[in-house]
Amino acid sequence: MNILKAARVLLLALIPFCSSVASADVVIPALTARVTDETGTLTSEQRSGLEQTLQAFENKKGSQISVLIVPTTQPETIEQYSIRVVEQWKLGRKRIDDGVLLIVAKNDRTLRIEVGYGLEGVLTDATGNRIINEVIVSRFRQGDFYGGIEAGVDSIMNVINGEPLPPPDENANGTAGKFGGYLPILFVLTMVVGGVLRSLLGRLPGSVVTGGAVAGIAWLLSGTLFVAVVAGAIALAFTLLGSGLGAYVGGRAIGGLGGGSGRTTFRGGGGGFGGGGASGRW
Repeated sequence: MNILKAARVLLLALIPFCSSVASADVVIPALTARVTDETGTLTSEQRSGLEQTLQAFENKKGSQISVLIVPTTQPETIEQYSIRVVEQWKLGRKRIDDGVLLIVAKNDRTLRIEVGYGLEGVLTDATGNRIINEVIVSRFRQGDFYGGIEAGVDSIMNVINGEPLPPPDENANGTAGKFGGYLPILFVLTMVVGGVLRSLLGRLPGSVVTGGAVAGIAWLLSGTLFVAVVAGAIALAFTLLGSGLGAYVGGRAIGGLGGGSGRTTFRGGGGGFGGGGASGRW
């Protein structure tokens, strides 16, 4: 009897804990790419194609559009979960607030277009509803999730294209990309000069001199102090440690100093959201 009583007391004590676990909010994935698929719905080729489209649009227009596919948002509604996502991801440029999130909760059969403050005047609730119901949902009902997302993204971009937004920061969008063309030169310079200087001056002094030389050349090529500092630091570390390293500049990978993957990192720009947007079901 005492054992049964103790077991009942233990079960009663665990009820609040179990309830809290069951009602816990869905975790928000880290923002590392413009397309985040937590369900495996899209193929790698489809994700890559969307990524390239969204990156090209951001480079041209400045606005950040991101796609998120999750299994479910329960116990939250898609509206509650979506606003938590954009508050954490901060899509869009700071003080311009031109970010957009297209989120799909596949198992819930719900989706939403979350719109930043700066685009609420053009990507209105009515426009978002029209894109969802006339462009995306019909394809989703046929099981064509990629087609629906692609068409929805195209429609969103077409709407934003008509808005006179401030131009993108050419320095932020173009410097690292242009600088990337000089990476092979810097790599060879680091390998050859670094090896010679390390032999002549010693490991640490040779690495420091190599880092300074690469930083100076990077400064001349890019005209950007940040790029020069990072390039010099990579050269110093590579020469000192004798192993390949990679770094990220302006959201773009500077790999290759020993087999970097070349993948890009995507981050929000500090944009704000106020709950504007539209939701739908299929």
